[in-house]
Amino acid sequence: MIKSAIVSTASVTHRFGMPIQAEGVPRKVADLFDFGGGHINPERAVNLGLVYDINPKEYTKFFNCTLSPDEYCLQDIGKLYLLNLPSIAVPDLKDSVTVWRTVTNVGQVKATYQAKIEAPTGVTISVDPSVITFKKGGRQTKTFKVTFKARQRVQGGYTFGSLTWLDGCTHSVRTPVAVRTVIQNSSLIHLEFAVGESQ
Repeated sequence: MIKSAIVSTASVTHRFGMPIQAEGVPRKVADLFDFGGGHINPERAVNLGLVYDINPKEYTKFFNCTLSPDEYCLQDIGKLYLLNLPSIAVPDLKDSVTVWRTVTNVGQVKATYQAKIEAPTGVTISVDPSVITFKKGGRQTKTFKVTFKARQRVQGGYTFGSLTWLDGCTHSVRTPVAVRTVIQNSSLIHLEFAVGESQ
C-alpha cells in the first residue's frame, strides 16, 4: 500500500511544470525508466484516494519460487503484468493484451473516479469500466480491465504513457504505463540470428 501511495501520487514535472530532464549527455526528457513513478510528493501521498493493494503471497509466486519452492509454486504463475502493482509494463505486445487491476478506496466514502488515458505512441488503451463509483463505507474495492492494442506491426522499443483516475476534486491517482510492441518474441529473434550465423 505504501508503494502504491508513493508511485501513484508522484509528479512527472518539476516545480515550474516542465517535464523532468534526465541527467547525462545528451540531456533528454526523462521517462519511466529514469524516474520510476516520478518525484515523490509527500503531501499527496498521505492524502490519496485509491491504492493498489496486494497480498504478499502474490509476490511469493512471482519472485521466490525459484529460491524456496513451496505450495504457492504449484499454482499457475502467469504473466508478471498481472500483479496488482501501481504500474503496468507490457514487454511483448503483438496484437492485444488485457490486464486487470483492483483499487481500494481509502478516501471519501462516496466518490466517483473517471479514467484519463495517455496512450503510449503506437498503442491504443481502453479501460472498462472507465468510471468507478464507491457508495459504501469501509475499504471498498473495484476491479477494472485495461486493454492494450498495437496500432502498428513493428519491432520497437518501449513507449510510455499513463492511466490516471480523477475524482474531479482533489485526488489524482496516476498509473505509469510502459509498452513494447513486438512482431516476434525476443527469444525467437535470437534463435533466428544464431541459426543465420551458423549457416
